[in-house]
Amino acid sequence: MRKFKSNLIVALCGASVLLALVPLAMILFYVISRGFSALNWAFFTQTPKPVGEAGGGMGNAIVGTLILIVIAGVIAIPVGVLSGVHLAEFKGTRFSSMVRFAADVLNGVPSIVIGIFAYAIIVLPLKRFSAIAGGFALAIIVIPVVARTTEELLRLVPGGLKEAALALGATRAKAMFSVILPAALPGILTGILVALARVAGETAPLLFTAFNNRFFSTNVTQPIGSLTVQVFTYALSPYDDWIRQAWAGALVLVTMILILSIIARVATRRLERMARG
Repeated sequence: MRKFKSNLIVALCGASVLLALVPLAMILFYVISRGFSALNWAFFTQTPKPVGEAGGGMGNAIVGTLILIVIAGVIAIPVGVLSGVHLAEFKGTRFSSMVRFAADVLNGVPSIVIGIFAYAIIVLPLKRFSAIAGGFALAIIVIPVVARTTEELLRLVPGGLKEAALALGATRAKAMFSVILPAALPGILTGILVALARVAGETAPLLFTAFNNRFFSTNVTQPIGSLTVQVFTYALSPYDDWIRQAWAGALVLVTMILILSIIARVATRRLERMARG
């Protein structure tokens, strides 16, 4: 009877995994089947055509999405990692408890609210939409994820490493950034890339901040195109060619997220081998 119960639980766990993978497989299959036929060289290199005219592409939106992710990473990664270091190093203080609670609340705030916040403090004072405003809105979404991931991974590092560093005369800061943080770096890097992959698919904050741009632009002080907003616009249009390109844009977006996830896995394994070596 004990063996039967054990096998039953294992079977239920396996069935649950398959049940969770079915929607993912269906979404991937549907996006690939609808979007792959619309992919061509023009889609990656050209800008959108005028309304009602067939052809064109989303090259400007692909470049804009990459720029927005870079801006969000530049803002969020240092703030998130340093916040996580503080939470792990001073975990028992009242200030750390307040910061931890704020990070958890911020992690649950709808992205459209964050977009309105960025619109109020950046777009309205400057009187223009911009890539900086869009990257800032995405960074707000990334910061609590990176901070909490960094804190949890730093807590998993054995305390003996810190004690050994302090016994050798290192300061607390030296021990943290020279010993403890490198030990947790593979997991932290994975959390950062996963957070960036998550915001790569955000649409609502960019409607209030980066807006959109139908032309190639690398000026971060001006409106900039993005795949999510472009797909959103095309999907609501009455034109068959735009709807076809919207599916292609969704496929490119899913592929970008998949590439970021693969990079996270490869980087994590390499850093773990380096640490063992």
